Amino acid sequence: EPLSNLDAKLRVAMRAEIKALHQRLKTTTVYVTHDQIEAMTMADRIVVMHDGIVEQIGTPLELFDRPGNLFVAQFIGSPAMNVFEGTLRNGMVDALGAQWPLGGVRGVEGQAVHYGIRPTDLRLADGGIPAKVVVVEPTGAETELVVEVGGKRLVVVMHGRTPARPDDTVHLVVDTAKAHVFDGPTGKRLA
Repeated sequence: EPLSNLDAKLRVAMRAEIKALHQRLKTTTVYVTHDQIEAMTMADRIVVMHDGIVEQIGTPLELFDRPGNLFVAQFIGSPAMNVFEGTLRNGMVDALGAQWPLGGVRGVEGQAVHYGIRPTDLRLADGGIPAKVVVVEPTGAETELVVEVGGKRLVVVMHGRTPARPDDTVHLVVDTAKAHVFDGPTGKRLA
């Protein structure tokens, strides 16, 4: 992990330099890191390992868009994917006192699942799942909200700014096509 001891600005510059060198030399390179941002920005293909077992192999965007299991889903992405337990009921996931859309995923009625949604795939709307705002973190071009739904804290990343303040009630809408559903006992992605 050659970049782990560098300050943030130098680490970003070195990542770009190493990637440019790799592209120019056109050689196969194996780069080992625990930093998933390094892996996502530098790799053509990523091997995600956990306890010495290969969990998934793919391009950075394949791993981000279609994680094969719960471990990969929670490892890839910053901020991390929001994940919570639920049950399949009537074509939806019943969890946290609300109904969450499946996005074409098929399972068995009553099946225990883990529901995942990336912070950037949630948005605020006039209607939807009610959530209490806990923290508002403006970062300039984006705003990160920590909200609470049914006792569980979720992260929402919005482009731009919001008038929402702590203790306000907002409503969340899920980008249905980007919902992730994993089998409860095995943690494997449901097709």
